Amino acid sequence: MRSMLGRLQKLAAVPLLFALLPACGEKKEAAPPPRVATGQRQDDQSRCVDTGGPDREVSETASTASKDMNVRRVYAHSGHGEERARVLICREVDTNFDGIKDVVRTYDDRGDKLMEQADSDYDGRIDTWITFAGSYPSKIEIDTNGDGSPDVIRLYVGSQLVRIQRDLNFDGEPDQFEVYRGGRLDRIGVDEDFDGKVDRWDRDEELARAELAEAQNRASE
Repeated sequence: MRSMLGRLQKLAAVPLLFALLPACGEKKEAAPPPRVATGQRQDDQSRCVDTGGPDREVSETASTASKDMNVRRVYAHSGHGEERARVLICREVDTNFDGIKDVVRTYDDRGDKLMEQADSDYDGRIDTWITFAGSYPSKIEIDTNGDGSPDVIRLYVGSQLVRIQRDLNFDGEPDQFEVYRGGRLDRIGVDEDFDGKVDRWDRDEELARAELAEAQNRASE
């Protein structure tokens, strides 16, 4: 039991993106084609929504390790004059420099993080979904078998991991439940017959004894 808990603890410790008027009598030139960063494909599977309106601004830059532009940011403009503001609403990155965006993060109208999606194994399909609450993730969903549905769900309160649910037979329902206290694995519940009910709880007895001893010490003070 202790070795199993140790392996699970290690796993638990182990996650997005611009015209001058012609002079009188001059012929107006056609608008240039959309810019594609050097080395990128025409379709880089962008997931940032750009309406192309005057209230949107798109910026493409290169990260430190990339010779090509691999980071796209989309900003929203609001207000007028001195009240005009620019807020980042989407950011996406090509992290392996193959011309395809594989991480995208969206933000609310205040610039706070909302959601991140990632293709962590670069197979062209999203396999990781992160939901944010403030600055920290509140839920991380992971698709480990490539069927498009998450089978591991990690739940957080603040920055602290509190629970992991695993769908062991990939039927869309969780079958194993790991409960954490103080960042440490406390107990594991297993639905052995996949009927939606926990059949067995395995507890970290060493942690339980330590907590009992601490409670007794507090009671005796």
